[in-house]
Amino acid sequence: MPLNPAVAQVLELIAKAKRPPFHTLEPTAARASYERSALILDIAPAEMFNVHEFNIPTRDHASIRARLYYPVEPNWAAPTPTLVYFHGGGFMVGSIDTHDSLCRRLAADSGCAVASVDYRLAPEHKFPTAVHDAFDALTWVHAQAPSLGLDSTRFAVGGDSAGGTLATVCALLARDAGIALRLQLLIYPGVSARQDTQSHAQFAEGFVLSARTIQWFFSHYLRNDKDRDDWRFAPLDARGPMPDFTGVAPAWIAAADHDPLFDEDIAYAAKLERANIPVELIRYEGMTHEFFKMGGFVPEVAKAHTDAVNALRRYLDVSEG
Repeated sequence: MPLNPAVAQVLELIAKAKRPPFHTLEPTAARASYERSALILDIAPAEMFNVHEFNIPTRDHASIRARLYYPVEPNWAAPTPTLVYFHGGGFMVGSIDTHDSLCRRLAADSGCAVASVDYRLAPEHKFPTAVHDAFDALTWVHAQAPSLGLDSTRFAVGGDSAGGTLATVCALLARDAGIALRLQLLIYPGVSARQDTQSHAQFAEGFVLSARTIQWFFSHYLRNDKDRDDWRFAPLDARGPMPDFTGVAPAWIAAADHDPLFDEDIAYAAKLERANIPVELIRYEGMTHEFFKMGGFVPEVAKAHTDAVNALRRYLDVSEG
């Protein structure tokens, strides 16, 4: 399918802006660049009943920031279902601020609370720190659910891109820890150890996420090349020992057909299906990586947001009204 016309315009604007690619920048400069640009194409932030910020303790005695969005007033007699969300950014850029509008939209339209997690970034914090932070945050929010007005029996985990990777890993870790998740909401997650598919070759340059930027992210995130063989980095095809996927939470997967990650997302859906895991895979035609954050410029993104919201409502049993 051809590029969506509005997405094609976005790519033209990006090219005309002549911003230095991430892989040509120092990590701190890349973060600042992403923070400046992340909101340009995004939707307006939805109103919340309340937004609560707090710190979550980690296993290495640090703490990470989190932001909990309440779309409606908490009702301890009828606690709120919850999505724990991890932002994208190649494990190096992005924050709960860059994904504020998306998390607000998911909360406002689904009626679920959304806990957005500011896991620590590379290169200061290399693999597997982000994995540890993500799972520490999930277990902490789940344990604290009664005091936060959240329903611990209706929990989902989700994320986009690198955050989607963390969500896939947390779904497996949660199963093993006895945390019964209802859903993993995966928005173009990265799941492969090595980027050698047709989509990686076809969309290597000029489609938002370039091949050189992907490898630049990983060169800063991974301690060494052996980390690629760890399933917590590559739950699709790591060469090291892989967990059994039996009993992991059902998945809703958004795949963009002009995204380098497209083929691995299709393959990951198939892997879950082989393990008899319910999977809903939606292929978004004419879309690139990062399209979920282009809703202020690309009208068709609204449908993708609605699809994600509907998945949350179905799997977390959110009643209409």
